[in-house]
Amino acid sequence: MRRWSPVLLAVLASCMAACEKKTPPVASPERALDVENTPPEVREVLLGEVGSLTGAQAAFGISSRNGFDMALQEINAAGGVKGKKLVVRVYDSQGRPEDAAQAATRLITRDKVVLILGEVSSSNSMAMAEKAQAAGVPMISHAATHPAVTQKGDYIFRICFIDPFQGFVMAKFAREDLKLERVAILQDNKSDYSLGLGEVFTRDFTRLGGRIVATESYSQGDTDFRAQLTAIKQTRPQAVYIPGYYSDVGIIARQARELGLTVPLLGSDGWDAETLFELAGTALEGSYFTSPYALDSPDARMREFVAAYRKLYGIMPDTSSVLAYEAAKVAAAALERAPDWSGPSLRDAIAKTRNFPGVAGPISLDANRDAVKPAVVLKVHDGKAGFVTTIQP
Repeated sequence: MRRWSPVLLAVLASCMAACEKKTPPVASPERALDVENTPPEVREVLLGEVGSLTGAQAAFGISSRNGFDMALQEINAAGGVKGKKLVVRVYDSQGRPEDAAQAATRLITRDKVVLILGEVSSSNSMAMAEKAQAAGVPMISHAATHPAVTQKGDYIFRICFIDPFQGFVMAKFAREDLKLERVAILQDNKSDYSLGLGEVFTRDFTRLGGRIVATESYSQGDTDFRAQLTAIKQTRPQAVYIPGYYSDVGIIARQARELGLTVPLLGSDGWDAETLFELAGTALEGSYFTSPYALDSPDARMREFVAAYRKLYGIMPDTSSVLAYEAAKVAAAALERAPDWSGPSLRDAIAKTRNFPGVAGPISLDANRDAVKPAVVLKVHDGKAGFVTTIQP
């Protein structure tokens, strides 16, 4: 065994210490990224994204991925942000809160992102928000509508409306426009999103003079809903409110019609995916759901977005892609305004978002870091969702 002299060991230790001092610090959410003095060779700034790219909610994740990508392509083509190209590290949540939380942790601790985008699911977003808030890394959810998401802390933002508003919108539309008096509810008992909407709809529909004649539950991923639908049919409702995701709603609609339950089905923005109509066939004809946007809106900005999206991807956009596009643009605007890209500076810049020119109108964030924007009601006809009315907050 070779023995090293004390003098040589001291020299080696001194060299190692000197090398360590010369190692450049890694940018982290806890350390301000000095944008103006960043070396020229550092030409990219890393953002994080979490989405359900596989699993039952994959249509949401893929549409969101497209929307984020489209926005980043436009931003980078115009010179990026402060001369830096925006790049994004993407992880798949597989539609599960535990995987979403792990993805957020990897983005924060391993990838050292300055900001996180996502998710669609409220349950997944809340799991991510706990990690982002604890680390002081800003997070912008584009489509998670449960009120508790932004209540996780002051680093958590969203650019969509919240469930109390869209639940009220459908309750008001059902009672005052459709003149319904008796409605049943079928909700996902494992989804914060679904349960929250069911609660709001029940409260507001009842307050407006309607009656909830039955409340039945299922769990995401179920394939047989006949027992619940049979129980609902026996109460003779005039409509059934199903605040769930397209992957379940399409199957529920088919089975409802097979059982002779022919009343309109009412829903929420979780319905909005092209896959819904593939799953449901004609079973949703004459049904209604709430959404942040109507793609058939006559607004010029929306028409331009739809045309550009179709040219890029060859398909029509949906709500997830529109909201993701807007979230990335809001994030870029905040990065441009912020004096540095530390967590606190970015948080403050995002919070000051006012009258940002969104695809279908201006976006402003309120004191709770939620977007103030209207909702639309869409009607299903000939396998498409078309605009019916807009209801302002």
